[in-house]
Amino acid sequence: MKQISPLHSVNRKGKYGNFENQIEDDLIKISEISNILIFQVVRLKNSNFNIDKIKIDDLPLPKNLKTSSNLDTSILWVGPNNWLVTSTKLNLFEDERKKFDEENFAITELSHSRAIIEMEGNFVEETLKKGCPVDINNLKKGDCINSVYNGISVTIDFVEDNPKKVRIFGARSFGESLYYSITDAALEFGYLIK
Repeated sequence: MKQISPLHSVNRKGKYGNFENQIEDDLIKISEISNILIFQVVRLKNSNFNIDKIKIDDLPLPKNLKTSSNLDTSILWVGPNNWLVTSTKLNLFEDERKKFDEENFAITELSHSRAIIEMEGNFVEETLKKGCPVDINNLKKGDCINSVYNGISVTIDFVEDNPKKVRIFGARSFGESLYYSITDAALEFGYLIK
């Protein structure tokens, strides 16, 4: 079966919005993250299992509104006893799920159910503020939040601070709407689709 990315029909390379007479480094860089493994780990309510003992790709499960990451893998805290794992190691799910017994955990592969949009640049925060009610100014590398962007449920991973880089996760079924909302908000600053 051929994998089709959530944004394959809308993500077109080029410069858009207010890009004329601007230095290319000042444009917001927007790209789709695809061909990536995504899975969710949930510790069940009746479990007393000590999660401090668990590591995924040698990373600890992060605490409230934080992330753990290395070059290949990121783990986002998305709720109490609930983590979202992304990795370029496409076999990581098979390798790691053996650590999680069914009495204490539910682990679910979600790779085809999410659209991921990455934004990088000096105006990322301003673009996020146009659709997200969270105080973006106080969030930095290693933080993550669940919120909405123009009414679409999203998870935002703050990947870097300088320049600001974020990954926005949305349900695949809302991927195109999320993409259009973000690119519309970025028109004022000019953006580059990579």
